Amino acid sequence: MSGGALLVAGTTSDAGKSMVVAGLCRLLVRKGIRVAPFKAQNMSNNSMVTADGGEIGRAQAMQARAAGLAPSVRFNPILLKPGSDRSSQLVVRGVVAGTVRAADYMQHRAHLSAVVADELAGLRAEFDVVVCEGAGSPAEINLRATDLANMGLARAADLPVIVVGDIDRGGLLAHLFGTVAVLEPADQALIAGFVVNKFRGDPALLAPGLEQLEALTGRPTYGVVPYADELWLDTEDSVSVLANRVVGVPRPPIGEQWLRVAAVRLPRISNSTDIEALACEPGVLVRWVEDAAELSDVDIVVIPGTKATVSDLGWLRDRGLDAGIVAHAEAGKPVLGICGGFQMMCRQIEDAVEHGAGPARVAGLAMLDADIEFAPAKTLCHWETPLSGYEIHHGQVRRSAESDWSGVGLVRGSSFGTHWHGLLDNNGFRRDWLTAAAAAAGRAGFVVAPDTDVPRRRDTQLDAMADLLAAHLDMAAISGLIDNGAPSRPTVTTGLLGSLDQ
Repeated sequence: MSGGALLVAGTTSDAGKSMVVAGLCRLLVRKGIRVAPFKAQNMSNNSMVTADGGEIGRAQAMQARAAGLAPSVRFNPILLKPGSDRSSQLVVRGVVAGTVRAADYMQHRAHLSAVVADELAGLRAEFDVVVCEGAGSPAEINLRATDLANMGLARAADLPVIVVGDIDRGGLLAHLFGTVAVLEPADQALIAGFVVNKFRGDPALLAPGLEQLEALTGRPTYGVVPYADELWLDTEDSVSVLANRVVGVPRPPIGEQWLRVAAVRLPRISNSTDIEALACEPGVLVRWVEDAAELSDVDIVVIPGTKATVSDLGWLRDRGLDAGIVAHAEAGKPVLGICGGFQMMCRQIEDAVEHGAGPARVAGLAMLDADIEFAPAKTLCHWETPLSGYEIHHGQVRRSAESDWSGVGLVRGSSFGTHWHGLLDNNGFRRDWLTAAAAAAGRAGFVVAPDTDVPRRRDTQLDAMADLLAAHLDMAAISGLIDNGAPSRPTVTTGLLGSLDQ
């Protein structure tokens, strides 16, 4: 299998390709195969810092964990972090390389394509297998000219492609057929087959549809992966954050009371995964909120990170959430701000870096007596001892009259602010903070579980995904693709392209 590679594409964002890649990595490692994940270009505000100080998509860090590797910028050489609907911060090999507009992206393609090719070639030379993840959908033919992560990558590196689709949303057979049909013949030639993901029900009822799909496309379905409730950690796409108001699968409390957490769903939310550690705890109900009325019955409010602090603070005020959060804190109940959320809690914010409309000086929520000033250079820190976590931010604390919070931030009463992501993954720290937060919220009947282990829970999820793939995928066929490339398949057409030419 030396130097073999496979591209896992998806019919849509959140189809499950990130978890399929992670599961394949874990499954191959179990067989003693040296495997690395790779996503040529990721567009996400969910990112993390590698040990050497580079920034990559969080999904690739999770996939590296599945492969038994330390996260590396090699696994995600290009990261786009949207700051508005039309522009993104460009991160190349872990380092900020400027801001790009969607309309101007073509001028960067040649350079970025060379970066992608170099990193993939290096990984293929070092590892037995590289499992690549696509981005969005390969059927976005309007973006084909600048594509570096889907069929552009597959064509450049001659990669076989499997297309993963989420059947839980409905319309999957049309999605799979249409994904192939809209591609040009040279791209179609690399589409080897399909994987159905998140299936609930009787497989016998689905089988005739898959047979017809193969007859129409000439491509088999390599497996039907069942829906699994436990696969919710490390969700990358904002689609899932919007769709699922409750985070994870709440478990009954150990004590007599639940602890209710409201996480504010900011428009440019970043590192939404920070709250997942809370949702792992028995008796902690975490839900995303977007309206002030949803704060009325909660014990803890969390303001997560954002790629657009000033803009999202304005959104907070437009919805009246600012008053609700301040009132919650004034009642002595806990508020936790993380990164951009922490910056919002301060007295004043000066941003001449990220704010799209130019330099801005705005009043914060004044829950913490501190001032924030954005610096051109981004802070990227990776911490291991005594607590683990990482920092990704332009905003700097320039003045503070508040108390230090355990060396990770600031605190006033029950208002806590930190620039650290992943802080709540530290089991002892999280338990101590939840105990204090529950007391401040008047939930004396809430008891923190003594044995919840979030890092182990993440590994358990990776093992569960690998087990599902082992049980439900034709791994012999997948291995054949990795060894031998895409087999010959017929060209699929609906006749639409021909009619448009007339």
